[in-house]
Amino acid sequence: MNQSISVIRFIIVLFCGIGGYMVSYAFPDMQTSPVLTTLIGALLGAFLVLIDMLLKGFSLRALSGLTFGLLMGVLAAHLITVSPLFDGGEPQVIYISRLCVFIGVTYLSTVISLRGRDEFNLVIPYVKFEPQSVEVPLVVLDAAALVDGRVVKLATARLLSDSVAVPKFVVDELHEQSGSEIDEEKNRGERGLRTIRELKEIEHLHFRIIDSELENHDSRDDKVLFLVSSSKGRLLTTSESLLQKAKHNGIPYVDVLSLNKALTHEVMVGEAVSVAVVKLGKEDGQGVGYLDDGSMVVVNQSADLLGTSVLAEVESVIPTSGGRLVFGKLLGENN
Repeated sequence: MNQSISVIRFIIVLFCGIGGYMVSYAFPDMQTSPVLTTLIGALLGAFLVLIDMLLKGFSLRALSGLTFGLLMGVLAAHLITVSPLFDGGEPQVIYISRLCVFIGVTYLSTVISLRGRDEFNLVIPYVKFEPQSVEVPLVVLDAAALVDGRVVKLATARLLSDSVAVPKFVVDELHEQSGSEIDEEKNRGERGLRTIRELKEIEHLHFRIIDSELENHDSRDDKVLFLVSSSKGRLLTTSESLLQKAKHNGIPYVDVLSLNKALTHEVMVGEAVSVAVVKLGKEDGQGVGYLDDGSMVVVNQSADLLGTSVLAEVESVIPTSGGRLVFGKLLGENN
């Protein structure tokens, strides 16, 4: 892409130089040197390229806001200048006053529109060259949800809506972390980017990246919450602090933590469970296995059955900070 833009810029400067050279022949009365007109044309082309480079990062959203601000400013200035306020007075004073009103009102309207370009899409929806259906609920993911990775399983199971979005600054953050020299940050960034790739490959899911420019001094959580609110979507995160902020601000959210607890199978005392003994327990004769949800099961008198699947009767269930701890007695080997 950058190479293509460089070629286009070179062609623009070249054509402007050729145009300047042709001017000296098209208007012989000007009595100017072809070298001078060619240089002037090339400089004009270079000036256009300079403007292009200065506008780097000026998004389509900002352009839409700028256009809207200019139109509203011109309209407001016109309504003011045709009002009875400018009916009498010196023509020169009236002309200067109208010019000042036109410039001032247009400028203020443009600046206000640019500062509120992210709210601007609520007035006139911002479309990125693909149809968006306002009836489809939107789920916005943050970095914590992407790094966690369980969102892929939720999407595959069709527990998510058909439209999922990720803020661009979150993607940029993950790219930056993936290139970090710190292993923990690098792994975090790579996991998040891998989740994005997997979401894009899910056929029934409409995945997109929200390109929104927000103030740099805003925190990452505030940016995410603002985008969720402005897009009228729901937040999906595994961050407890961000969930609390969303609750406090009345922003809709998907509580993945509660969903995980709701889908966890409740083991009752007296119930028989099948578990594979994978290691020895702390006490003599104990074997340890795990349920599908990751809960640890300690089975008495199963140490001799290491590496096999056994059937155990649940005697007690103890909730811990890391999950449930289940104790059971051996009923026999599970065939």
